[in-house]
Amino acid sequence: MTRLALTVPMPWLAEAQASVERAIRSDHLGHALLVHAAAGVGGDWLAFWIAARVFCSAPADQPRPCGACIDCRRVMAGEHPDCSLVAPEETSKEIKIDQVRELCQDLRLTSHGGRLKVALVMPADRMNRFAANALLKTLEEPTPGTLLVLVAAQPSRLPATIRSRCQSLPVRAPSLEESLSWLAGQAAPGVDWRAVLAVLGLRPLDALGVDPARIAALQRETAEALVQALRGGLDPVHTADRWSREDLGLRLAAIENWITDRVREWAGRGGGSTEMRADPYLPESHVTLNIRALFEALDGVREARRLEDTPVNKALLLERLLWRLTAAGGNRARTQAREQGNR
Repeated sequence: MTRLALTVPMPWLAEAQASVERAIRSDHLGHALLVHAAAGVGGDWLAFWIAARVFCSAPADQPRPCGACIDCRRVMAGEHPDCSLVAPEETSKEIKIDQVRELCQDLRLTSHGGRLKVALVMPADRMNRFAANALLKTLEEPTPGTLLVLVAAQPSRLPATIRSRCQSLPVRAPSLEESLSWLAGQAAPGVDWRAVLAVLGLRPLDALGVDPARIAALQRETAEALVQALRGGLDPVHTADRWSREDLGLRLAAIENWITDRVREWAGRGGGSTEMRADPYLPESHVTLNIRALFEALDGVREARRLEDTPVNKALLLERLLWRLTAAGGNRARTQAREQGNR
């Protein structure tokens, strides 16, 4: 597994790194750290940085972790004998109890190097209830010479008993300008990183792992399909089935961005006026929009993003969302004709 070098600076992580450095130097590093970092901003990288800082064998007068010694290289390659990683298996989206039990047994063994044993659990908020309970026993009675580093984007999903036994290490989110500047320094010039982040959100590390051209194509296809939905020319069932098969997270982000842009257009035309309107449709638009239905669709896509990692039927989730968007479209003439026909 390829990871960014330990020496790559990330300004938004500097405060958390400095906090860990002070704790190590003052011998106040607890037995368990909970890294609170949004997805794609470097929480996982920071966990490996902490492990490398603990194991780094560079001379004391050199910065640690150095990224060049055998211990640093082993940590980043996932091959250090005293550093364990627990993450969801490929066929699962959660961390299971057997994985945690194996980890706890390993932590009770003597370290190979005669120093600390470090365990990285990420994302820790993907532990199921049984796995969390198994880990709690180790947190309550930690084995001497061990360090647990948990990484979670949503610590609230962890039991309070686990959170209370960990030293909190929050990571601030990078600003848009920080993300753009950092990405420009990591990749070849000419990439429209602003467009990529518009879909991914402020997740610069995730942005490095995607094809910008594919993101642009997905965003363009999504916009074209949603315009067709508003005009009544899209088959929600067929489209939802196709979209649910791959890139669901990116697709939902593109949908949310598109709907948000339409709402902003409405607000820019004075849609925020306090004047009461009998007509629920937006004025002066090439596709007349029902603003109430548009806001309902925005709520729907945000709900879909929250449910993305659950066993919910993804195709049905998208289909409901597309039907909402279809309901948001139309024109006055067609609406009035339908209303007259119902009288």
